[in-house]
Amino acid sequence: MANGHSIAPVGVIGANGYTGQELLRILGRHDGVEVVFATSESASGEETVSAGLRLVAPADARIEEAQLVFLCVPHGQAVAWAERLENTRVRVVDVSADHRPGSGREAGWVYGLPELSREAVRGARRVSNPGCYPTGVILALRPLLDAGVIASAGVVIVDAASGVTGAGRSAKRELLFAEVANDYRAYALGNVHRHLPEMRASLCGLSLVFTPHLLPVPRGILETIYVPLAPGVDAATVQRVWHERYGDEALVSVLEDRVPGLADVVGTDRVAMGVVANSAVAEPLATLVVALDNLGKGAAGQAVQNMNLMLGFAEHRGLRC
Repeated sequence: MANGHSIAPVGVIGANGYTGQELLRILGRHDGVEVVFATSESASGEETVSAGLRLVAPADARIEEAQLVFLCVPHGQAVAWAERLENTRVRVVDVSADHRPGSGREAGWVYGLPELSREAVRGARRVSNPGCYPTGVILALRPLLDAGVIASAGVVIVDAASGVTGAGRSAKRELLFAEVANDYRAYALGNVHRHLPEMRASLCGLSLVFTPHLLPVPRGILETIYVPLAPGVDAATVQRVWHERYGDEALVSVLEDRVPGLADVVGTDRVAMGVVANSAVAEPLATLVVALDNLGKGAAGQAVQNMNLMLGFAEHRGLRC
């Protein structure tokens, strides 16, 4: 196992997407690892600007040299890689959705949301990295669910907005600058977004209505969550529960007197959250606002946080708290 005085060799499968590039940037400033290969189907032979590393074709990946491999391939492609790595000594962090809760393929994989599953991640061999939207939703709601703060018969409504890097780097007409600029639109309407099974599985089947939106900004996620409260519960209770759960967490900021915006988190590997009460409603209702960088805590930053735990490094080594 790696420790604070050794260099761990790691590899990145699918390093040319936004998440892969962000991952290489973080690993490049992590003094405990060396990236021994980074692959790309479409850009093999090119040198990455972020890490000064020449990309290789997946077939040329020196798997046997790595202690841990990140899978940053498109959803649906990580399964084959996981099977290829199954009988090796290599540890794996799957950044795709292929092995997350609700996928049907989660058996044998630890769900890598460290603030809620730290001990399971520590030393694990196979870790599924959470999705960007679920990271904020689950971190905000799970402590409240555990504490009985949420009304048992209520529906939790999540309006979430993400920058365009959340849709990946592949060329798509609807993501062209001229299509996105000066616009703000919802998508995956009707409670059908692919992240919903992951959220439901992680929140004990909590009744959720989730509507994502596309923000005309490069990166960042803002989630506004409307939570019906159990009798005798108010916004101050929510704040207390969060503090009890996250008071010592370096990558979770519970704001006291305001709610977060993207400026609080973009370019960092942390999530920020705040709560306000609502007046003039028939039943108690709290509004939670959660912000995170979809490429940081929502993807690459969390993947490195998981790697640190898996390899025995200090959990926040190399990260931007």
